[in-house]
Amino acid sequence: MNVIDSLQEILFTLRHNRLRAFLTAFGVFWGIFMLIVLLGVGQGLQNGMKEGFTSNAMDSVWIFSRATSIPYKGLGEGRKITFNEADLQAVKDLPSVLYASAENPLGSTNGGDTLIRNGKLSGNFGVFGVADDYFKIKRYQDYQSGRRLNKLDDTQVRKVATIGTLVAKRLFPDQNPVGKSVQINDISFTIVGLFFDQERQGRNSERIYIPLSLYQKTFGHGDTDLKLITYQPKPGYDPYQVEKQVLSLLRKRHTVSPEDRNGIRSFNLINRAKRTTAMFRSINSFIWFVGIGTLVAGMVGISNIMMITVKERTVEIGVRKALGARPINIISALLFESILVTTFAGYLGLVVGVGVLELITFLMAVFDVSHDSFKRPEIDFNVAAWSIFAVVSAGALAGFAPAWRAARISPVEAMRSA
Repeated sequence: MNVIDSLQEILFTLRHNRLRAFLTAFGVFWGIFMLIVLLGVGQGLQNGMKEGFTSNAMDSVWIFSRATSIPYKGLGEGRKITFNEADLQAVKDLPSVLYASAENPLGSTNGGDTLIRNGKLSGNFGVFGVADDYFKIKRYQDYQSGRRLNKLDDTQVRKVATIGTLVAKRLFPDQNPVGKSVQINDISFTIVGLFFDQERQGRNSERIYIPLSLYQKTFGHGDTDLKLITYQPKPGYDPYQVEKQVLSLLRKRHTVSPEDRNGIRSFNLINRAKRTTAMFRSINSFIWFVGIGTLVAGMVGISNIMMITVKERTVEIGVRKALGARPINIISALLFESILVTTFAGYLGLVVGVGVLELITFLMAVFDVSHDSFKRPEIDFNVAAWSIFAVVSAGALAGFAPAWRAARISPVEAMRSA
């Protein structure tokens, strides 16, 4: 019997056993559909989380100064620690440090409370004084117009600023702000760059950056009040050891106990990235567990239904064997039926699952619905290919035991059961 004849026979059998065929296919369809949708949603969550902190170099470290919490060398707790230019230079001079810079917010520690004006338009945004090296560490900002702040801006104390897209949207609607001016505390600054910063799901695009030297001179903080120091270690150095080295240096310079985790503390993006990666590995493992579990349940259902099929077709199988059909012919016919059903159901589940993910993306775009931690639900092509391979393998495995049983049926016994 050739392939076309086999296919016609299988289709004839399925048409006359529609309920059985549906039950056989649905378990596989649902398993693949759930696996694709869950993996796509998991990837959407992962995309959203990744975009929340990828504007900085992934090995960058941020050092904060607070009040001490432990008495040390005759000095009491509660001392307010403040970094200065000498501290920044000491960090820069370490052979293990590639870049180092300060970030000074105007107003509160997190910024965001400074009134910015453009004529009659105004809004509260974060203003930060930064040096040139800052943008070598925060290197993934997307400049849509103009340029970054540079070393000459800092050394020549220029009254220039770069603003985020959310600032521009409020103060310069439907305009390119580069070349125009804004008022920061009634002081005019020329805008030289417009950027989008995807950190914190784009909320860092509400920031304004000005040269650190201008910040110190104009707003009266001098070089003895740096709120934060950030640095990037050189390639080849263990970032954890460099972090310990920098913290030890600054604690010694300010007579802070090595055990004091409040006076001088750090935030390491590597740790955050590792925690996020580990979390998504766990999520993906759970998703694969659920998806594969559903698929296995479908395989068991297929095997059981194929057993019933063999029982119902005992006489037919016996007649075929009496007419000279070999066991391999019986096995191949039943395996072909199992593989055909599971492949069709699995492919349909894959197509519908991908369609659901595309529909989610489309609806989010049409209705302008966005969420900080959910971006672009999608499925990797390799995963889709492996899913189809898994379906074909599942069909073969599920159909093998019933097919083997059918091949061992004696023609005489089959005719007696008629």
